[in-house]
Amino acid sequence: MHDFCFTIPYGMLLIGGGFIGYMKKGSITSFAGGAGTGLLLILAGYISLKAFEKKKNSSIAMVLQTVIAAALTLVMGQRYLLTGKIMPAGLVAGISALMTCFYVYKIATGGNKFPAKAE
Repeated sequence: MHDFCFTIPYGMLLIGGGFIGYMKKGSITSFAGGAGTGLLLILAGYISLKAFEKKKNSSIAMVLQTVIAAALTLVMGQRYLLTGKIMPAGLVAGISALMTCFYVYKIATGGNKFPAKAE
């Protein structure tokens, strides 16, 4: 599975979550955090997709995706431990932890794999 297949939906999920936080609680922090990290992830996913189309891997995109997911895991994990609330802290921490593991796996295995040429 290619990293951009998960990264772009993950970014959209974060943007949507930030927007919902803003709509329900009026939290500009939720909106800014969700939109900022989500847009960065979508950008990284797009860079990775364009590199894949050229049969290359983008190490910049992989590092950016991994750092953002790890940071969200730490920040939202701490928030979950302080508040005990599954929504949104526990959910975002859990998804981000899974994404961090996925990105570390992709880095360890050499990035995206390219299909063999059909002859």
